[in-house]
Amino acid sequence: MASGNSTSKRGFASMDIERQREIASKGGRSVPAEKRSFSQDRELASSAGRKGGQSTGTGRGE
Repeated sequence: MASGNSTSKRGFASMDIERQREIASKGGRSVPAEKRSFSQDRELASSAGRKGGQSTGTGRGE
């Protein structure tokens, strides 16, 4: 293990909070509204979640 101060000057967590928020907010704006189908259609999101749950549960208990 390294000796001395273990606080790194690198990485997302070491940035000041305003810089973190600036970077994180870009993720939400990177996709146009018409492409965000789950935010527009609650039923579509619900069915996709159900479908994903069914596929991960297959093959268990055999």
